[in-house]
Amino acid sequence: MIKIEAIVREEKMEDVKEALSEIEVNGITVYQVMGCGMQKGYKEVIRGSEILITMLPKIKFEIVVSNEEWAEKTIEAIKKAAYTGNFGDGKIFTYDLASVVRIRTGETGTDAIN
Repeated sequence: MIKIEAIVREEKMEDVKEALSEIEVNGITVYQVMGCGMQKGYKEVIRGSEILITMLPKIKFEIVVSNEEWAEKTIEAIKKAAYTGNFGDGKIFTYDLASVVRIRTGETGTDAIN
């Protein structure tokens, strides 16, 4: 089992959700997060003072898939949906999972995520 974490631009959230739905990946968790990277933020004038905003709002998706084939399909869908070609498009991380348990039924492993 593989956990995929994707951090994308806020305005790409609906595009990513739709892309995941199209490939029938339904189990997702979404967070509003703040982060910084190569984009470096922007300057804003607040009450007459110039402020450098370095922590930018982003969306974080967490998805668990059963195998490498599904991981590749999921990553490709996220990449296509989140791409703008500019700094700040985001990152995708993958992790191997040792175990998963569905609380309601006690199912474990891939049975717990399908």
